[in-house]
Amino acid sequence: MHINEAEESLPFMLQEQNETANTNQLPIVMEGADRDGVGVGNSRPIKVFDDKKLGIEIPETAHQISTDSWVQVCVVLTTGINSAYILGYSGTIMVPLSWVAGTVGLIVATIFSLYASTLTAKIHEHGGKRHIRYRDLAGYFYGRKGYTLLWTLQYINLFMFNVGYIILGGSALKAAYGLFRDDHVLKLPYCIAVAGFVCFMFAILVPHLSALRVWLGVSTVLTVIYTIVALVYSIKDGVKAPARDYSFQGTTINRIFTTVGAIANLFFPFNTGMIPEIQATIKEPVVGNMLKALYVQFTVGVIPLFAVTLAGYWAYGSSTSTYLLSSTSGPVWLKAIANISAFLQAIIAFHIFASPSYEYLDTKYGIEGSALAIRNLLFRVAVRGGYLVISTLVPAILPFLGDFMSLTGALCTFPVTFIIPNHLYLLAKKNKLTTLQKLWHWLNIWCFGLMSIAAAIAAVRLIVVDSRSYHAFADL
Repeated sequence: MHINEAEESLPFMLQEQNETANTNQLPIVMEGADRDGVGVGNSRPIKVFDDKKLGIEIPETAHQISTDSWVQVCVVLTTGINSAYILGYSGTIMVPLSWVAGTVGLIVATIFSLYASTLTAKIHEHGGKRHIRYRDLAGYFYGRKGYTLLWTLQYINLFMFNVGYIILGGSALKAAYGLFRDDHVLKLPYCIAVAGFVCFMFAILVPHLSALRVWLGVSTVLTVIYTIVALVYSIKDGVKAPARDYSFQGTTINRIFTTVGAIANLFFPFNTGMIPEIQATIKEPVVGNMLKALYVQFTVGVIPLFAVTLAGYWAYGSSTSTYLLSSTSGPVWLKAIANISAFLQAIIAFHIFASPSYEYLDTKYGIEGSALAIRNLLFRVAVRGGYLVISTLVPAILPFLGDFMSLTGALCTFPVTFIIPNHLYLLAKKNKLTTLQKLWHWLNIWCFGLMSIAAAIAAVRLIVVDSRSYHAFADL
């Protein structure tokens, strides 16, 4: 079967196919990749063969497959979980939920997020195929309609993630400027435009997810900078400050809806919605290595998030800002460095969540050969530039887009990261699960389904309220 026929039909096969092991094959054979790891788009399927088990077939892709160590993948995952978003969790999660509910909620969200991620990772090679894209995995079990629905939900989810990173980068840049001048000349929409332009330059320089390598080290340094500054300043301010008020103020109805939104926000930090795409880059054994990366991510990797979130809330109580560095006091130059670090880290994190869209476009249009080839550079300038123009224009027009992000999170993030993984695992392991295990997975599906509905209602109310107060290109 030629690759154009195989690529169309593979995602939608509903039955498992048993393949015969061929012990005469080389341990690893990868067809269709040049020395840079970018697929050359030939007419043969890309396959990996392991002499200890059945041959695992890999769909054609223009990006690298099975080239990264589990440590590098772990850094990618940790980069997402400890992005500059952590500077907002004290205000958006802890303030509405307070100490007990907020702390316990973060722990529970960590456990369930790890669990859901491992479910997806364990079925990455189900049916003798590498499901290198989430939509391929859904298509394998659900057919074409499931493929299309999952791709739509995932794309919206990742697009809103990226819009959030551009807003975050713009906000950090504006905060840095505000430390030195209070003339309000550099408005938020301008800062968002700058963030979008820097994202565009980065997208041209870095062709795919595996090419992040050195940038992951840079991202780690940037994360350490703003994490330490936020943590140290929060502790310093908390020690000197008088008794804080930790009660959440507001009307009863406002408290109810805000609490529901905060409960939904608990699960936001820990999930990418693209586990198969990240797992596609990891070296063999892909399941075992991915599980190691996930275990480190959800143990050691969450320490900075917990430390900054809890310290910020302890120091400033219910008055904690939704951007923690705005609440801290200390040397201006050090706060400026922390803000610039948050700005730059948001740029790198953006690329992670944009990579599934980039991979789809590169593969669809047959981008092959060296990443520095003129044709490939021009393609990235045009196509990725167009994607980034839209990603930048939307938050510049609607800087209160966070409300819409809450809505899409409720409608997309919960299904993609919790509901669908549990159901896919049920379908993949249906003959191996006990009745109690099946009930457990259905309980997860229904609970997260109800949570999704409640969060969507709270988000709609927030959009209605804020739309009365803000206007297009507002300087928030």
